[in-house]
Order: sequence, then C-alpha cells, then structure tokens
Amino acid sequence: PVFLMFSLSISIQFKGLYWHGKHVLTLPKQVSPCSLVPFQTTPTTFGDLRAANGHSAQRRRVTSGPPPSGLQDWLHTFQAWSGPERLLALDDLIDSCESNQVKHMMQVIEPQFQRDFISLLPKELALYVLTFLEPRDLMHAAQTCSYWRILAEDNLLWREKCREEGIEESLVVQRRKTLKPGFLHSPWKSAYVQQHRIESNWRTGDITSPKVLKGHDDHVITCLQFCGDLIVSGSDDNSLKVWSALTSKCLRTLMSGNIVISGSTDRTLKVWDAESGECVHTLYGHTSTVRCVHLHDKQVVSGSRDATLRLWDVDSGECLHVLTGHVAAVRCVQYDGRRVVSGGYDFMVKVWDPETETCLHTLQGHTNRVYSLQFDGAYVVSGSLDTSIRVWDVVTGGCVHTLTGHQSLTSGMELKNNILVSGNADSTVRVWDIRTGQCLHTLQGPHKHQSAVTCLQFSRSLVVSSSDDGTVKLWSLATGEWIRDLVALQSGGSGGVVWRIRASNTRLVAAVGSRNGTEETKLLVLDFDLTDAQK
Repeated sequence: PVFLMFSLSISIQFKGLYWHGKHVLTLPKQVSPCSLVPFQTTPTTFGDLRAANGHSAQRRRVTSGPPPSGLQDWLHTFQAWSGPERLLALDDLIDSCESNQVKHMMQVIEPQFQRDFISLLPKELALYVLTFLEPRDLMHAAQTCSYWRILAEDNLLWREKCREEGIEESLVVQRRKTLKPGFLHSPWKSAYVQQHRIESNWRTGDITSPKVLKGHDDHVITCLQFCGDLIVSGSDDNSLKVWSALTSKCLRTLMSGNIVISGSTDRTLKVWDAESGECVHTLYGHTSTVRCVHLHDKQVVSGSRDATLRLWDVDSGECLHVLTGHVAAVRCVQYDGRRVVSGGYDFMVKVWDPETETCLHTLQGHTNRVYSLQFDGAYVVSGSLDTSIRVWDVVTGGCVHTLTGHQSLTSGMELKNNILVSGNADSTVRVWDIRTGQCLHTLQGPHKHQSAVTCLQFSRSLVVSSSDDGTVKLWSLATGEWIRDLVALQSGGSGGVVWRIRASNTRLVAAVGSRNGTEETKLLVLDFDLTDAQK
C-alpha cells in the first residue's frame, strides 16, 4: 500500500479505505498516487518537514552518549553527493544497520507521513468517504478521535446503512438524544445496533426458559396468529383465545382498531370486536366447513368444503360476492384487494375478479390436491400433494416454472420478493428463486427434521421451521446451514409435536402438544430482544 499526505485541494474517487494505526489512509495498489494533487509547497529536507509538522528536531536525538567523531564531516560529505548517490549510500547504510536501528528510523520517519485526512476534508466530502465503510468499520472509526465520532454518528449516514440492511423505520426512535453538548446520538445507528443484537441473540444467544401459556387443555391448536404483544390461538375445542406475550395471561380484549376473523367446522365465519372481545357478526352462507380465510383491509374472503368462495364486508357482515367454479373443496385462498386466488381438491388453481364474480384463469397442471398458495400480485405459487410447486403468471395464466425436488405434500410456503421457502411432509425445507426456478438450498443434513415440516417463516437472513418431531429449527437463509434448535420437546419422537409457529423480529411463539397425551397443549414464547442485563 501507498502512504499518502493530503492537502485541502485533494480530488479522488475512493473505492476502498483501510487504516494503519489511527491516522493513516492506505489505498489499494490500483489507486495511483498520480491522481492526487500534491502539496503546494514541498519541504526541501526531512528536517523541514518535521518543523512544518510542529516537531522539534531535538526530539529525535539519541541521548545515549556523545556524537561520534567525524559525524559532521560525514554529513557534509553526504550533502555534497547528488540525489542518486545519496539513495545508493542509504541503501548500503540500511543493509549495514541492526534491526533495532532500522526500527528507530521507522519510529522517526513514519509519523511524518501520517495525516488525519478526514479532518482535512470538508464535512460533506468526509461523510461521502465514510459511506464506503461497512457498519462495523464505521463503529471502529468512531473510536479514532472525537471529530471522527461526531461524523460517524451522522443520522443520514446510518439511515442509508439501515436501508441497505433492510431495517425498517418502525424500529427507530425518531427523536435524537444529546449525550453531551454538541454531540447528537443517531437513532438510526441505535436501530442498527439493536437489530444486530437481536439477530445475534437468535443465532447464538442463550435460550432462556420460555413463557408458557396454557388454556386449550389437551386439544389441538389449529391456528395461530401473532401481532405486537398479542397472540391469538384457535383450537378444536371450539375456543379462540387472546393472550398477552408480556404477562402470559389470557385476555378478553385486543388492541384498539383490530379485529379477529375465524372460520369453523360449523360452516360460519365470526367477526370479533376489538374492544370487547365479543362476537359482532356471524357470517352465514357456506353449507360446509370453512377451510380457509384471507383478510385484506375491511374485506375477507373465505373458502369452503362446499367448493365456493365468498367475499364479505367485515363492518356490516354482508356477503358481497359468491365465486363458484371449483368442483371440490377449496383448501387455500389469497386476496390482495384486487384479485382472489384459490386452490382446491379438484387439482385446480383459479384467479378471480371478485367484483364481476368471474374466473379469469384456471391454472391447470397439478395432478393432485392443491394445499398451499402464495400470491404477490404478479406471481401465483401453488403447492400440491403431487409433490410439485408451480409458479404461474397471474396476467397470462401461464406456468412459468415447475419446482421439483420435494417428495411429498408441500404443507406451507412463504414468498418474499423472488425468494420462496417451502416446507414439506418429506421433512425438508427448500429455498427457491421463483424467477429462475432454481432451488438455492435444501435445508437438511445431520440436523434436519426427522418428521413432516408443519410450519415455517423466514426473514431477510433466517429461516425458522417446525415439525412433527417436536423441534423448532433455525437456519441460515443465505447458506442453508443449520444454526441451532430453538425448541426441542422432551416428548419429541414419542408423540410431542410443534403444530404452528409465528415469529416477529424479536419473538417466537410455538404451539405445541401431542395426539397421545405425551405433551401438554400449550404456547411457548421466546423473547430475543434481551440485553445482557435482562438475561
């Protein structure tokens, strides 16, 4: 690397920055020093340079004894030589020196060519240079000196770093804190540090004893939802319970402004009031079990074993539209406010315009029942008992890709942008790119699930999956590698199962139990937003 001195007239496009000590900039070899503007006045000798830097020449004197005889004559001779002759003499002199003598020369010379280039630049240019650093390097840079710390706390700088990492604004406390006069703490930096700490807790933090929520006796928990500090669980005991993730108590009320929609084997949907927890509407119309529902704003779509779909107004309880066309039970449904997509036991996937009650496309290709759907407005992804997953273009109705590799029923999927994660009864989880149709990872190996995958969820870097084997596993989305087990029931393998999981950025909720009485039905809540003090 090349050590460089900077003047205020510097002009360079930085492609990489590295530190030597605290105040030295070194650039990769491909960056030419010829592209820099030199100092306007160049000191003629090294002594002049030391004086210009405010260092007294006496500071480098060795005080171990008197100077050797003939030193001045030797210096006069050296000064009389030409530049090339001096270089030759220095080469021979260095070769003749012992290592401690060379070290002494370095200690004298090197500091004179070190510059705090950040402090020499205008603030705007200095911040632009810092944008090329990784967040971890920014935190190291903040420890260099007080001025660098002020620059490294720039809120707009950290906002861009958070955007690159996919950290949402909702995590940020908008008001900036003054730690001391003239120094403002960046809330975006706090958000980054918090997210880094939370992800570290997910990956490697100590797993504390989970909170245990009991109330469904020994019945099967059939559905689970999680929002903020509230958990909603539904069971085949015909009950719907709302819990506090903070106190582990069963509550009567929900957050103001929210509703709960439930579908049942009694052929009805129910709308529950947010304030009182009471049933506001019972929606009648289906003639068989309600198998699936999807809520969007103030409208909900339901699919039934009676082979129909219905669109309801949540506020009034009125049935707005009935969609007919399936010839067997409707098993899964998605609704984005404009289009309804449904999958059924008739092997069909259908795309509907609910306003006109017309079927726009019938997506044919599966050779067995369709159990799961994902829909992002552009693509439909369907999972079937025929072991395949199909990706469809919602506009043309054409099959874009057929994803093969699973050996059994795809029980659950999640789609974000172009990344699809699927869980299967073959005990594996797969990560796909729906744009290319390529399987990026198969989450298996020595630590794979030992039974059917029951539920999954993924974030920008992690995948969480649950199974009939009684475990909840954490995987790396980027590499497909197993990280660790978050839940492992002692009854796993002998009847204990994890039926459902739901995860937020900071919490995991797992619905566990058994079908043979070996594991008590309950919800387990794990919190990963804990500081070392709270642990």
